[in-house]
Amino acid sequence: MTVCATEVAVGNDDDGGAPRPGCVITADGTYAARLALAGESWFPERWTLDGPEPYAVPLPANQPEEPGTEVLPISDGRVLIHRIAGGRHLFSLLYPTGPGTGELFLGAVECPDPSDRVRLLPPAPRGECAYALAVGRSSTVVWLVAGGAFGPERLAEVPGSCSGGVWLDATGRMLALDRTLRGRTKTVVVDLEEGGSVSPLLQIAEDSDDRLLLADPDSGLLLIRSDAPSPGHGRLGWGVLGSTLPVRFPECLRLRDCVVTPFAIQPGQVLTPESCAVALRVDGAVGSWVGVWRPAERQVHHLAAPEGWLAG
Repeated sequence: MTVCATEVAVGNDDDGGAPRPGCVITADGTYAARLALAGESWFPERWTLDGPEPYAVPLPANQPEEPGTEVLPISDGRVLIHRIAGGRHLFSLLYPTGPGTGELFLGAVECPDPSDRVRLLPPAPRGECAYALAVGRSSTVVWLVAGGAFGPERLAEVPGSCSGGVWLDATGRMLALDRTLRGRTKTVVVDLEEGGSVSPLLQIAEDSDDRLLLADPDSGLLLIRSDAPSPGHGRLGWGVLGSTLPVRFPECLRLRDCVVTPFAIQPGQVLTPESCAVALRVDGAVGSWVGVWRPAERQVHHLAAPEGWLAG
């Protein structure tokens, strides 16, 4: 399943105001990690999801973490942690060691401008690697921060300020980023194995803001938010990777007085993206709940949210 968790755990503006995820899940669904709160202290917590029932393992360090600390699960069960200290961005791998927590320091990323923002990208399809974005005033750098041979490795530099981050293939080579350049936001693709070459992916209209929210590499289904059909108001749409057909914006995804956010796609077959089920988080005046929609259908099926859910 293609998953993008968006439940807010702590406030953060590192991605142009986008919330940090409250629970991050590996691409294969075996592990999750989050920053948990005990009293007034934050600590990393790893969840194992592929057993008979999920269970959590706390991974506290020698001192509490800062509220803005990021964590990300690795496919081998370790947890990547991103801390900020003295203007440097520090990356380590945490793992349980009986009663304590082991820590392997990977290295640091230093930004030339103190105003530069660094954040982790969503888990890659190759779960042993992890990546980060360093967003500067005029360009964005993609870093490999876990899984490299010699600590953090600079992979690509993209002109403009980038946000988002969606993997388009099963190997972790093609990364889609929402790039803001000259006042407009368009999604571009960065080839991490070809020297970081950049090519356009979404340009629905010349003066529209187009963002990629989710992608299913199997079927090619893309979930998009764009203000092309309603200037100034983003609408949910869908398209197919590599297709020449226009993006479609279903009326059923326009729910009055609600915010609709796709957070997971059921993997589908090549050439049949319309049959993929898409899970939606719906936020309205009476609370939050789950919606399920398929491109082939003209309606959203509404379901009650599980009690205590970490909403996607």
